[in-house]
Amino acid sequence: MGNIRQTNIKNIALRLVDNYGNTFTTDFDTNKHLVTKYTTIESKVIRNRVAGYVTRKMTHKPKE
Repeated sequence: MGNIRQTNIKNIALRLVDNYGNTFTTDFDTNKHLVTKYTTIESKVIRNRVAGYVTRKMTHKPKE
């Protein structure tokens, strides 16, 4: 069974990947700092969930 993420977390993460896709990596800690830099999220839990979803999107990104 996988995790079901909230729609707002997915929307924020996908918008970040669209705008800053080249800067994000497959490393969670790096993405966590980048999410803090590019957004105004104050909650640590929400920031970590967005960073985790961005990391997942970057690792499962189709090869171009």
